[in-house]
Amino acid sequence: MTQTARTPEAREAQWSAALHAHHRRVTRQRLAVLAAVERFPHATADDAATAVRAELPHITVQSVYVILADLTDIGLLRRIETPHSPARYETRVGDNHHHAVCTGCGRIEDVDCAVGHAPCLTPEWSPGASRMTIQIAEVLYQGLCDDCRTAAP
Repeated sequence: MTQTARTPEAREAQWSAALHAHHRRVTRQRLAVLAAVERFPHATADDAATAVRAELPHITVQSVYVILADLTDIGLLRRIETPHSPARYETRVGDNHHHAVCTGCGRIEDVDCAVGHAPCLTPEWSPGASRMTIQIAEVLYQGLCDDCRTAAP
């Protein structure tokens, strides 16, 4: 589900099909969480809850957390863990992209795989290590964004 559909109706149909494929019911709550995370990439759970509650005021924050966890478990969302920040979520899944985090303002940007094919990196195994077949590499770039670099004295 790396590429999402362009219209809200097409996105909802795509998400509905994916939920059915994972034996999940299509509910307003699940669709609202997916839409919130799509609208606010790299959203925290609280950001997603705030956005969902604007549409569904009676949903509990705990319900949003449970839905985020479930959608992550079935691969419709990706959970991102960056230093000094709560977990964040995004709908861009399945392409093994990476993230750059500004150490000044905390902004997060997606970074496509820089070299080679997914998972982008070939590990150098330590002597005696039990080798593995690598399926996903998570790279986190950290630095100053252009705005923070320009504002720095």
